[in-house]
Amino acid sequence: MEQRENLQKLRNYKTTIFNIPIPWFLGIVAITLFAMYTGNLPAGMVGALLLMMVLGEFFGWIGDRTPLLRSYLGGGAIVAIFGSAFLMHMNWMPEEATIMITDFMQESGFLNFYIAGLITGSILSIDSKVLLKAGTRFAIPLLIGIVTAIAIGGMIGALIGDGFIETILMVVLPLMGGGMGLGGVPMSQVYSDILGNDPSYYISLVVPAIALGNLFAIILASVLNGLGNKFPKLTGNGVMIPGFEYQKTQETESHSIRLLGIGLIVGMLALTLATAVSNVIPLHPFALMILLIAGLKLTNLLPTLLVDAAVAWFRFVLKNWTYALLVGIGITFTDLHVIIEAFTLEFVVIIGLTVISVTVMTALMGKVVGIYPIESSISAGLGMMNMGGTGDVSVLAAARRMELMAFCQIASTLGASLILFLADIFAQWL
Repeated sequence: MEQRENLQKLRNYKTTIFNIPIPWFLGIVAITLFAMYTGNLPAGMVGALLLMMVLGEFFGWIGDRTPLLRSYLGGGAIVAIFGSAFLMHMNWMPEEATIMITDFMQESGFLNFYIAGLITGSILSIDSKVLLKAGTRFAIPLLIGIVTAIAIGGMIGALIGDGFIETILMVVLPLMGGGMGLGGVPMSQVYSDILGNDPSYYISLVVPAIALGNLFAIILASVLNGLGNKFPKLTGNGVMIPGFEYQKTQETESHSIRLLGIGLIVGMLALTLATAVSNVIPLHPFALMILLIAGLKLTNLLPTLLVDAAVAWFRFVLKNWTYALLVGIGITFTDLHVIIEAFTLEFVVIIGLTVISVTVMTALMGKVVGIYPIESSISAGLGMMNMGGTGDVSVLAAARRMELMAFCQIASTLGASLILFLADIFAQWL
């Protein structure tokens, strides 16, 4: 009888983590950490995902309930990313666990799996009218953001850095290049072909800009979220254009369970088709995926069942795995040593003022073309200034606007192609 009463008290406990009463969740944390430190985590996906989810939800709960962090620094998203990165930096996480998570994120493709679900569901959840209007208007703040970054970053570099062209090549363009895979690595090869030296030499020069720019983008995303809360007229809370809403679907448990498996297939199939097309059209699969899904949405070729399923899967992934993915990003892609080394006053000033300038200018241009300023700034501005796919997730988590994933991916992937073209031009000038 006493045991039943205790269980009932726990079930009625109002304060929860991941919808689990705090005492139970802390027990789950203790068991998971014990398994990690004693080498008893199951190998592969099971151990990696368990550790990522438990740490992610715990870090997220702390960040979302710490006033300063919650209001100004991204809350749970910041703590999940940099808390896990700090564990790595201090060597407080066993090597076996870090390798397991790194393999799960990269070799097993959990990051791509997550982003595929978000891109598919977020695009299909947008009304076709707003998708058409937002897509045609989105290019203007994006292009103005690139011009602003080059002008402001170059001028500041000329005043306190290594010069106008050098700053554009080693700081500004890497900052906008879509991360390492889309930007840093191919950009280093471009510089090597034109300027000489091994590509690894240029990689070591561009990594600090990518890492520090990503940090600024995350922080500013949180600031924009706070600004939107104080000035509601500046934001659509994830909706790009005034007067349009995302598709509403039933969210009962039975409805979601029936559709989740179908939605999973739709997301994976979309990425598979985009990957196949990328062998013919030289664009990143995510960029092609955006074009493919947008085309299907605008032409209404997909049956309602598949659309509803993709949206249901998008919401499931968003709700259950975002903090887990942020832990994976912190462990796999966030090197605190690189970020700390980049914190020279001149470098921080160049990066900071460039990112802030682009944030402001894309907000203003968004207003001009009829996009909510905060949504324009987050997607066209910070979506371009972050670390690609991982940066998009981090920025949107901090901004609490994961619905903008498709637009951020446009900035990260299609924008990266333009940045590489500009890298070739500026390197020729040098």
